[in-house]
Parts: sequence; structure tokens; C-alpha cells
Amino acid sequence: MITIEEVENNAQKREFLEFPARLYKDDTAYIRPLDKDIEGVFDRNTNKSFENGASARFLFKNKEGKTVGKVAVFVNKKYLEKQPTGGIGFFDCINDQKTANFIFDHCKNWLLKHGMEAMDGSINFGERDKFWGVLIEGFSQPLYGMNYNFPYYKELFENYGFQIYYNQLCFSRKAHAPTSRIFNIMHAKHSKNENFSAKPVTKAHLEKFAEDFYTIYNKSWESHGGGKQMNLAEIKKMFNTMKPVMNEHIAWFAYENENPIAMWINIPDLNQWFKYLNGKFGLWDKIKFLYYKKVKKNTKFVGLIFGVLPEWQNKGVEGYLIVEAANHFRKATEFLDFEMQWIGDFNPKMLGLAKHLETEMTRKLATYRYLFDREKEFERHPTV
Repeated sequence: MITIEEVENNAQKREFLEFPARLYKDDTAYIRPLDKDIEGVFDRNTNKSFENGASARFLFKNKEGKTVGKVAVFVNKKYLEKQPTGGIGFFDCINDQKTANFIFDHCKNWLLKHGMEAMDGSINFGERDKFWGVLIEGFSQPLYGMNYNFPYYKELFENYGFQIYYNQLCFSRKAHAPTSRIFNIMHAKHSKNENFSAKPVTKAHLEKFAEDFYTIYNKSWESHGGGKQMNLAEIKKMFNTMKPVMNEHIAWFAYENENPIAMWINIPDLNQWFKYLNGKFGLWDKIKFLYYKKVKKNTKFVGLIFGVLPEWQNKGVEGYLIVEAANHFRKATEFLDFEMQWIGDFNPKMLGLAKHLETEMTRKLATYRYLFDREKEFERHPTV
């Protein structure tokens, strides 16, 4: 017998955070996410998704009163799909299909009451840059903000009836490896144009770069759907949040006549420092973080976003920007490895970029979908 508790009081909130830590205690690849990052998702004062949706969290306990699973479930009007689609996320469960089925059934019933016809998981109540997808290949230490789970989660989802809506592919390469021939050709072409320039993001002019990000991001992602647009206030807040850990050598923009046309945003892999904090980030933990940031060399940086204005796509701008940035950070930094945050398999342009970067796929996550009408034809995410 399994009992259900909705997460409402402080003790339940703590259990929602502590259950995965116990579940993964013997897994050396697991890095506990920061508690504040998870709690922030469910804070109505900080998560703007509550303006367009609703969310609830649940704990599932066995007859002895021990937690055997947890999940969050949510609806978001800005999550635009072919049919009304809700989400489940922050799913963790013991290796037992009956328990997982019980959790998934509960999520389905909650979403049906909210007018949904399908559910995606594991996803986040907000942007796709954090806590999105079920890890199905590459069970190494996760990047900051990336979901990590046991290999058996794949079977839990698929045995219930979830199907892969799209795969999320991560690619890596050595940071100091030479840039590819095709990018060097692109760079040689555009570097002759005196109207072209490339600049690293500097903390002193962060607001200006946030505005440039806004211009490129919304024009480049407006065709993707699924609530991908961001407003300027959100972007400025994101840049200010990144400021303490930003490395001024590895985030770059390209310009034509000083107008932003492309961006390559990278940051150090924060999990190389956060893994020492056990999910905590109070005052003492911040002091510890600064200590580890100073004494523990970070050997990996992470590609968060690459974007080119639609009118400049397929014109070699990406090669120009990448070579300019790479020529600089190979001299100015000691990073050994570069890993790209996930690229959806529905995005051939970005997959082509990864290929030209001469990367190798190092991990794969999946966004699963479950249609409540089991007779309805399942469709994969459309190509963009």
C-alpha cells in the first residue's frame, strides 16, 4: 500500500530534497543539486511560470512510512504543444515498476483534472535550461542544472507507456583542440570584413550584453514554440545571477556594424565546485564555495547557448565567432574540456554545428511524452 502526501509543510519540503540524496548515496557520479535551485522552482515569488500555470509536489510512502518516490506535476499555458500538455518533473523512485506506475497514474489524474491530454517528463516548471529530461546514456557526473538518474529510470518510463518525444544530445571536445577546417574557412572570409567584430562578455558592461542576448535569443528561437521566448527583465536577472561565476574569456558575441548577430555563451561547469556543498548554499556554504573556487581548478567549461540571427544563418558567422573565441580562450584559460548543454534531435542546424566543432556525443537524455488517449497517433517533436 502506498500513501500520498502533498508537499506543503517544511518537513515535507525537506523530505522532497533529502530523498534523492539517500537514494543516490552510493552512486559516485551523483552530484546533489542546490536545494535553493529546486525550491526556487516552487516559489511563487520567484518563478514567473505561476502567472500562467499551477504546480504541486507529492511524496509517496510505503506501509512503513518510508519514502519510495517523489514527483512534481504542473501545467503551464505558455507550454505550447499540439494538444494541451502538462509536465511532470523532479521524479525519483525506487527500482520498482508498480511504484512508478502508481506515481505516473497519480500525475495523469491530476493533469486530467486540469484539462490536459498528455504529459511530458521529466521536465521543469519553467525554462529548458535546467532539470529537463531523463538521462538514458552517459552516466557521468552531471553538469550544473542537469538531471541525473539511475539507468533503470528509462525502463520505468517506457514500461508505463511513455515514448520519446525528442532526444537531448550532449557533445564534448578538448578545449585546446584545433578548430575545424570549415570554421577556419568561414573565419578567413568574414575576418576580412572591417564591419565584423567579435567581443567577449565583460562584467563591466553586463547590461549591454544582456540586451544583445535578448535581441538574438528571441529572434532565433521564436519558431521553436513551447514557451521559448524570454523577456528582457528575465535575461538581465539571469546575467546578474551568472556574474559571480562568469569567466570573461569564454562568452562571446559577434557584431556587424556594432549590431549583434551571433552569440556563444559559455560558463565554467559549476558542479565542479558545487559537488562539495551537499546541496546547501547558506552563508557558510558560500564561503566554502569561494574557497573551493580558489583552490580547485575548474577543468571544464559548458556551452549554454549558441545563437545566430535568422538572416545571418548559413553564412559562416558561426565559424567566424567560434574561431575568434577559441583563439582567445586557448591562450587566456586553462580549461581542458568543453561540453555543450543538450541539443534537441529536432534541431539539425545545431547538430550540424556540433559536427563541425568535431565533438563526440557524451550523454543523452530523453524528453518523454505520454498521450492520455492511447488510441491517438504519437508524433515526435517537429524539426525546426
